[in-house]
Amino acid sequence: MMLSGKTIIITGVSSGIGAETARVVRAAGARVVGVDRNPASVELDAFHQVDLTDAGAVEALIGDLRTYRADGLANIAGVPPTAPPAVVLTVNLVALKRLTLGVVESLTPGASIVNLASLAGIGWQGEVERIKAAADLTLEGVAGFCAEQRITAENCYFFSKQALIAWTHENRWTWRDRGIRMNAVSPGPVDTPILGDFLETLGERAAEDARIMDRPGRPTDIAPVVAFLLSDGAGWLRGVNIATDGGMRAHIEATSNGLN
Repeated sequence: MMLSGKTIIITGVSSGIGAETARVVRAAGARVVGVDRNPASVELDAFHQVDLTDAGAVEALIGDLRTYRADGLANIAGVPPTAPPAVVLTVNLVALKRLTLGVVESLTPGASIVNLASLAGIGWQGEVERIKAAADLTLEGVAGFCAEQRITAENCYFFSKQALIAWTHENRWTWRDRGIRMNAVSPGPVDTPILGDFLETLGERAAEDARIMDRPGRPTDIAPVVAFLLSDGAGWLRGVNIATDGGMRAHIEATSNGLN
């Protein structure tokens, strides 16, 4: 089994892509340490129930997770665009970064970090200045940053995923001396408990995507890609963002450049 004997930390394990990833990773032979604000819904080897908007709880979690000396970290926990902007930015970006940087020194040589980004992160290149402004953002500073940078309900989710993709690219070689790599997976619309929130927020945009796609994604489409990136088979992938979206990014890039 491709993850046999490894210990993998997975956030967001109580539903959707996180729960399916936990199932796939355990089936591949790994020990899974789960993190979520809600009770666990799948079989795990260890579980930490934590609210990632609570700065003190995140620091305590980091201390707990360091003891596992894990071989991988899958940052899957996220909230939809219907949540308040400060919550979206905190969970989808700032707490994710703090957690990762807090545990990375305890990861084993050759470990893998996988960030769950999104098709919504396309076009991050146009947000570089704001992304740089968020580089050292702390959990306590999120609300002020949102006000200062005009992060609103309309753009907060997109910005959180754009910044996450950029951060993944930036860290392509950060821990290369220890063989630790970071990559991302970008799903399109996925049939999870929060799909309705996305449709409510994106409106006509989501309807247009639905007309183009043959179907929404499923957690079973995404989890195996995350599991592969966690495995030694992905050892030469560094700073990569894999579009796992039924062809939507290819469609957007092709049609926006005059191709059918």
